[in-house]
Amino acid sequence: MNPNDIAVLARQIRRYALLSIHSATSGHPGGALSCSDILAVLYGNELGSQDKDVPASERNRFIMSKGHACPALYAAWAATKLINPQELTTLRHLAGRLEGHPHVGATPLAETSTGSLGQGISVACGIALGARMQGWSNRVYALLGDGEMQEGEVWEALMFANHHKLGNLCAIIDYNKLQSDNTNAKIMGLEPLQDKLRAFGWNVTEIDGHNLNEIAGGFDQARKDTSSPTIILAHTRKGQGVSFMVGKPNWHGSLLLTDEDFTKSLIELGVHETETPAWIDGTIFSKVAL
Repeated sequence: MNPNDIAVLARQIRRYALLSIHSATSGHPGGALSCSDILAVLYGNELGSQDKDVPASERNRFIMSKGHACPALYAAWAATKLINPQELTTLRHLAGRLEGHPHVGATPLAETSTGSLGQGISVACGIALGARMQGWSNRVYALLGDGEMQEGEVWEALMFANHHKLGNLCAIIDYNKLQSDNTNAKIMGLEPLQDKLRAFGWNVTEIDGHNLNEIAGGFDQARKDTSSPTIILAHTRKGQGVSFMVGKPNWHGSLLLTDEDFTKSLIELGVHETETPAWIDGTIFSKVAL
């Protein structure tokens, strides 16, 4: 995809993520919005085909370690035609496949179950090592939240990846500086994060996580230097794209996305106000080709 197409994809991911959260009457909008641009670049270009018919040795793998932000992941799948967009209205429904956190036994395309924070990067390390042992050429990507960087398991995985020189592994930290109750700095500070990551033997690229060119450039750099694993430290804003959510910890997941909130969000994301009722009741899929 060209840069303009990626920008359109990012906006659609945000719309779709909020639609699914509104349909479910629960979810985590703040962190879903903060990582939407990263997912747009990943699914628009970087990951390549995710068709399960692609040979295992060639298909790149993606682990959504911050599993609570899965509405953005499901939205990325829908926006790139990997699943039917209408399925987004079944988020968290008992009979649906799209659970509140990715579940490998139910959720289509999920490489592993995530949501217990800190575990996704460990799984990604194992997949990356296994791929290298088999002589495969594919790459492994993992998206982490900054709150989960407070988990000890993450740092064990970072040591493991450095020890095994997993140059086929790229982790991205969605560094929005907020978690469910407050700022990272007040709960358990991470800084100097870049210095810590380098001390653990990783290549570190620091970017604006909402600048599509910088995101793509970070992935380019990761592919060039395969002597060690790479972390892309993506500075983001929780709730990015919706003004009344930006930088507000309570939009992590404790607030209900009302019809009024959803309408305001859609308008800010470029939906004409006359179309918002169809987004609210889910009939948009039968009225507009998305």
